[in-house]
Amino acid sequence: MVIGKNRETKLVVNLQAITDNIQHERAILTDDVEMFAVVKANGYGHGILEIAQTALAAGATGLCVAILDEALSLRKAGITAPILVLGITSPAFATLAADAGISLTVGSVDWLQDYADQTTAKQPLSVHLAIDTGMGRIGFRHSEDVKQAETLLASDLFSFDGVFTHFATADQTDTKYFEQQFKTWQQLTGALVQLPKYVHISNSATSLWHLPVTGNMIRFGVTMYGLNPSGVAIEELPYQLEPAAELETQLVFVKQIPAGASVSYGATYTAKTDEWIGTVPIGYADGYPRCMQGFHVLIDGQQCEIVGRVCMDQMMIRLPKQYQTGTKVTLIGHQGNQTIGATDVAEYAGTINYEIMTSVAERVQRVYR
Repeated sequence: MVIGKNRETKLVVNLQAITDNIQHERAILTDDVEMFAVVKANGYGHGILEIAQTALAAGATGLCVAILDEALSLRKAGITAPILVLGITSPAFATLAADAGISLTVGSVDWLQDYADQTTAKQPLSVHLAIDTGMGRIGFRHSEDVKQAETLLASDLFSFDGVFTHFATADQTDTKYFEQQFKTWQQLTGALVQLPKYVHISNSATSLWHLPVTGNMIRFGVTMYGLNPSGVAIEELPYQLEPAAELETQLVFVKQIPAGASVSYGATYTAKTDEWIGTVPIGYADGYPRCMQGFHVLIDGQQCEIVGRVCMDQMMIRLPKQYQTGTKVTLIGHQGNQTIGATDVAEYAGTINYEIMTSVAERVQRVYR
């Protein structure tokens, strides 16, 4: 991995915003509800270790990741808090999790049997059962399978520590499907003789708009980073979100082009008059979408249009006047009274703010404040 430390393109992460978002959420939860901070995908692009450490210091009691390697990296860094891997891990690698005290998600009886047949772990494997109530991704779908899994988990090879589901439409205004999933959850978990330590059904959207539907733990994801999980579908929030990251760079080249001159691949932009054009060192290889021609960045507190196609490592901006190289350019964040949010970029690109932030490449330097 190469990090661009010798260029001015950087993702500036405000760790205090992470802390504030966690504390705002804690204020609307009851005291008996724990919070696991979701730091998968390099902390939603913000940096997995730095966000994990900040979240735990701010009151999170555990962490969630997507793959076992993320969890192992946190253990290697000295984090001892509970860690749950939300995706399915092959039984062939599960002994690594058991020996590192990492919890794994299990969604089938066959998985438990396969692990029991091959494990060489020196301690019990912590397991959270995934219940598929309508997400259609992973998890148990039938009561009889849930009962059989509970029986297998009584073995000394396992520690049955959690059960959870994931809502597919918690970030939408129509609650019918959400309510249907909740009924299925009650039915399937009703097959358990005894509930485990952690019972969690609340993701960020559920924790914002569907309290008290929490179980006794929530998985706090995109909201921790100050982003609305619904995008623009639901604007009413129980507290003010604080976006934690700003994506910024600088002008590295400035020139004036004559009317009729074209810019970038495909000559898709042609100047109508003499124009000042600035080049900035960021492109789609850095995670800024190629399709952003016609959108804008902020320079000197003003919106400045992206002209021509975004290149792999650079892109061009139409300037209102000549600026010096080294002038700050904000792609996500604030300048003066202007703001560009990750959701604004996502709406233009036809995607969601999750994808925008997790797409910021590792070569983009993270700077923490």
